[in-house]
Formats: sequence, C-alpha cells, structure tokens
Amino acid sequence: MTQEVKEIFGSGSGGAPPAPAALAAKVRTLAPSMTRSMQRVAEAVAGDPAGCAALTVTGLAELTGTSEATVVRTARILGYPGYRDLRLALAGLAAQQQSGRAPAITTDIAVDDPLADVVAKLAYDEQQTLADTAAGLDTVQLAAAVTAAATARRIDVYGVGASGLVAQDLTQKLLRIGLIAHAHNDPHLAVTNAVQLRAGDVAIAITHSGATGDVIEPLRAAFEHGATTVAITGRPNSPVTQYADHVLTTSTARESELRPAAMSSRTSQLLVVDCLFVGVAQRTYETAAPALAASYEALAHRHRGKP
Repeated sequence: MTQEVKEIFGSGSGGAPPAPAALAAKVRTLAPSMTRSMQRVAEAVAGDPAGCAALTVTGLAELTGTSEATVVRTARILGYPGYRDLRLALAGLAAQQQSGRAPAITTDIAVDDPLADVVAKLAYDEQQTLADTAAGLDTVQLAAAVTAAATARRIDVYGVGASGLVAQDLTQKLLRIGLIAHAHNDPHLAVTNAVQLRAGDVAIAITHSGATGDVIEPLRAAFEHGATTVAITGRPNSPVTQYADHVLTTSTARESELRPAAMSSRTSQLLVVDCLFVGVAQRTYETAAPALAASYEALAHRHRGKP
C-alpha cells in the first residue's frame, strides 16, 4: 500500500459515518460531482455491495480499473473515514438487500409506455428519491437551520425555476405560523433585499445544481452582511455551499428524457423544506399554533363557499 493511501486511512473525517441504508443514497447524490474514476468505484459498491464488501482495497481498485488512493478517496467522499468503514457499510447493505428489501433500481419511462406504467414508474422513483433524501439528510445541520429560522427577525428564500416554486411553498408555510418570510425569484430584487439582512436574519438558497448564479449572488450578499445562511442543494460540494452556514442535501432520481432533473429535485426539496417547517413550528408552537388556527379560520368561509 502506498504512503498516500496510508495517510488517507489514518485521517478520520471526525464525524460518524453514514448508516448502511444511506450508502446507496449518497452514491446517487454525489456520483455526478465525482471524477470518472471515482464514479466507477461508487457505481461498483452501489451495484454489488456484497461482492465489493469481500474485496480488499487493492481488489476493488483492480475491479474498477482505478488506484487504491482513488478507492479510499471515494470512501471518504461518501462519508467514511476509510475503506474499512466502507466495507462494513457494504456488508450491512448487502444483508438488508438479502433480507428482502427491493433493490434500488429505476426504470426509464418510454415514449410508448401505457399510462399505468408511467404512474408506477414515477411513483417508484418518487419513493426512492424521498427515501434517499431522508437517509442522507444531516439532522444536525437541519436542527441548526431550524433553530436559526425559529428565532429569525426575517427569513428570505431564494430560488428560480422549479426551485422557485419550492421557495414560495416554504415562505407560504412560514407566513401562516406568524413568521416574516419572503420568497425572491427575481434575482435583482433578491440581491437588493439580501444586502438589508443582518445578524439575526436567515437567508435560504434552494438550488439543485448548487451553481445557479441568480441564487448564489443573494446568498453571498446575505452571508457577507451577517445573516445566517442555509443552502438546500443536491451537490454538497457545489459553489453555493461556500456561502452557507448550514447545508441540507437533497437526492434525485436518475435523469431521463421524459423525467428531467427538475422533477425529482423538486420532490426532494419539498421534503426538506417540510422538515424545516415542521421543526420551526415545533420550536415556536406557543405562537405558531394560534397563528395557524387564525389563518385556517380566516379562510374557512372560502372552503365552505359562504361569505
């Protein structure tokens, strides 16, 4: 084993490695941002956890046509201090799959698929996306974001396109429990509002790619003016995270011609913002419950069709 690999083995990540159930989710989330050689390692361990768990670091390197250092770096990117920890997770994942759990396989939608098949395939992908997001969500980061939002003077949320719809969904919920929240999908308005933020305020950026300039720019302005910043993204090492105090990672299903990334990213983003909202509602229950009841009462006549 090379000295470089020994050094990587000897330096831990400092946090608890992800549970076996989160491994496949981590691979699907992080693989697109990996180098091609790392992708080969990640795809191998996700595709055959039992077989890879039986391999040494040298064996897996040979199987994937990579190097020992690449294997160990891939393990660390996936959240494991070293290859030994990854092998343990692989063994655990293999045991779960052998116990009867369905394999994490997605099927592309074909142009000539019957609608019943479309429904079944989309439902499967949505379920997998939600399970992957839940498995990979860092609850420590989530709790920190909840704490900041629950005590914030003001909350600004940035997003464009499909992510902009998620931003509007979050602010609508926060408004109904009495918090001051604004969704900005106009990039100019987002920046001009961001520079007014300060310590005690919260800015939340929602971007699947993590590289959307119209979202990064206002988050950077908020960050530089002292606001607590949160990034909700499918790429935990993307540019937006440079300006985020807290990062909440989402997962997506594999993109296909009839299922663009915006569809599954929206599903996972909605789960994350719902978790954030419920956490805030719990923390502010004494004021949130009456505010929510008041908003229901104010709209009740519209649902009954009476003035």
